[in-house]
Amino acid sequence: MVPDQPIAQPWSYQGHPVHAVVAGPENPEGPAVLLVHGFGASTDHWRHNIPALAATHEVHAVDLLGFGRSAKPAGLAYGGALWRDQLLAYVQERIGRPVVLVGNSLGGFASLAAGAALGEQAAGVALLNAAGPFSDEQAPPRGWGAITRQTIGSALLRSPVLQRLLFENLRRPATIRRTLNQVYIDRTNVDDALVEAIRRPSLDPGAFGVFRTVFDIPRGQPLDELFAQLGCPLLLLWGIRDPWINAAGRRAAFQRHAPAATTEVVLEAGHCPHDEVPDQVNTALLQWLAGLSQPAAAPQPQAAPPPAADPVPAAASDRTAA
Repeated sequence: MVPDQPIAQPWSYQGHPVHAVVAGPENPEGPAVLLVHGFGASTDHWRHNIPALAATHEVHAVDLLGFGRSAKPAGLAYGGALWRDQLLAYVQERIGRPVVLVGNSLGGFASLAAGAALGEQAAGVALLNAAGPFSDEQAPPRGWGAITRQTIGSALLRSPVLQRLLFENLRRPATIRRTLNQVYIDRTNVDDALVEAIRRPSLDPGAFGVFRTVFDIPRGQPLDELFAQLGCPLLLLWGIRDPWINAAGRRAAFQRHAPAATTEVVLEAGHCPHDEVPDQVNTALLQWLAGLSQPAAAPQPQAAPPPAADPVPAAASDRTAA
């Protein structure tokens, strides 16, 4: 029986403790849902989403190794492959049935990679301002000026002294709040609880070691290759005013490579729309999940975009109708 309120259900991956929470009704609808946070965040970042989604679905959220309340061991090869494999193992060991992976930022990249690898066990993937490179973005810099700037910049960022100074500054509550204020357009939910949820894991003994690996994390498999391997429905949910990733330009890149039947929802929000405008994100996710739960008999024609009077779907568009 799945609890109707979020509870911690500790797990272990490769011998390392992993923090996970589970919630849902006694008789959940449709596929399970697995929520995956972004860089520096944790399961706490889904605080406004889990209750709404768990009213009807079995919902899981997990802290990736190196973040949140999960272990931060030294010596691990932190990066997309580790987090992809962690999610694969969690789905197979703890969920054991079709699942929709929902990921923000770095968690979006990990969710897409896991969804592509899960095959038929993936019922869908939803990406919220996902991170990750495309093939044409992995070309080396051209020209001596570009090469010199990249080389000098990389050398400076690999200085242990500079890394320590940067880490100490980034985990100060004032810096955390200032950073969040930069990426939330509506700052209502930039509260003390969110700041503390980000600060607290940075106090763990292994936190600085994980932070240092950021400068050496491999870029991972290109997004266009992952899209080509994905065999399940895809939802792209954009906080279109995200100042970190040039969301409008990135959306255009996604449109060039994503599967033809991809669904998009565009919201007036920043890098973390699930926490900034959770009611709108929850509505969009639940509507999309309801469509996945319907019997897949014959292919259904794509519906026209709903009227603008409907606040959330009005921002949505289906790739096949665009």
